[in-house]
Amino acid sequence: MIRLSPILSLYIGRQFLTAFLATLAVVSGIVLMFDVIELVRRSSGKGSVGFFTLLEMALYKLPQMVQTLLPFAVMIGAMVVFWRLTRTRELVVTRAAGVSVWQFLAPVMILVFSIGILMVVAFNPLASSLFARYERMQDEIQIRSSNPLSFSSGFGLWLRETSGNRQMIIHANQVRQDGRSLILGNISIFHLEDNRFTFRHDAERGRIADQRIDLEKVWEIVPGRPSEARPHITLPTTLTISKIQDNFSSPETMSFWELPGFIRFTEESGFSAQKHRMYFQSLLASPVLLCAMVLVAAVFSLRPNLRMGGVMIRLGGGVAAGFLFFFFSKVAFALGLSATLPPTLAAWSPAMVTLLAGLSTLFHLEDG
Repeated sequence: MIRLSPILSLYIGRQFLTAFLATLAVVSGIVLMFDVIELVRRSSGKGSVGFFTLLEMALYKLPQMVQTLLPFAVMIGAMVVFWRLTRTRELVVTRAAGVSVWQFLAPVMILVFSIGILMVVAFNPLASSLFARYERMQDEIQIRSSNPLSFSSGFGLWLRETSGNRQMIIHANQVRQDGRSLILGNISIFHLEDNRFTFRHDAERGRIADQRIDLEKVWEIVPGRPSEARPHITLPTTLTISKIQDNFSSPETMSFWELPGFIRFTEESGFSAQKHRMYFQSLLASPVLLCAMVLVAAVFSLRPNLRMGGVMIRLGGGVAAGFLFFFFSKVAFALGLSATLPPTLAAWSPAMVTLLAGLSTLFHLEDG
């Protein structure tokens, strides 16, 4: 059983928290600067967009970026504090007094795990709401690379609405948003009952608004009957612009508390929620991931004999391990999005592999 000294735990925890916050502040400042530069570049053709508007947008995006940068800030902060305590011989004296590596790592691990939980349950809802505002501002000044409800080629837009034993499947080749309405072009609507095709509507133009679908220049096709042309048809629907837009919103704009209900609603409506499920599982795994980064930092910075040299090699190894983890997590995330791996496995494997690798290496170095 690990026995923790309150005084030693508070001292190490305070040292780590200071280094972690300083690292996070520096990295966040650098990211904010590059985000502002990128927004200035993208808005260069929009003369009415002021610098302070772009700065406001970058600040709205910053909390979401902080969540992405957090594992690296934890790793660098832990490496800094462990190296400083080793350089000043404080860890040497501590270990000579009979304190094992696991005892002085425990306060940092507890603190980091608590930070991870706080970030998920409290900071993430704030970050998601600000990021949603950032995306809305991008759309307002028209500097977003693609509108989530803008389709002009490929497979177009597919929607499905279920009411009892009846289904309506809507396909449109061209889609654009006009205020609170959705303008559709080259539309096909398939009507099914008990999963059997009943009839179909083909229209040149249409609009979804006010819980109805207005179609113009429509052909009604019923099996066993001649096709019938109609100038206009109105169909009732429960689809709204907000429901449709939510299905194409990035998961970063939704908070940790909203994601489970949204995933359930999306999958019940026939849409794929793979990206949102992956994001939700990655949020759940983030406290474990932060603990794993502390272990990685300990592997490369806890060397009591400074005369062994190779300080830069060890620090460079820690940074390289961080980038290797980042690459591995991106590969796992891509495999999860493509459904090659289950979302839970794809989201948790980077954290668990890094945690087990750090534990096994520390066991080998300290107890082996």
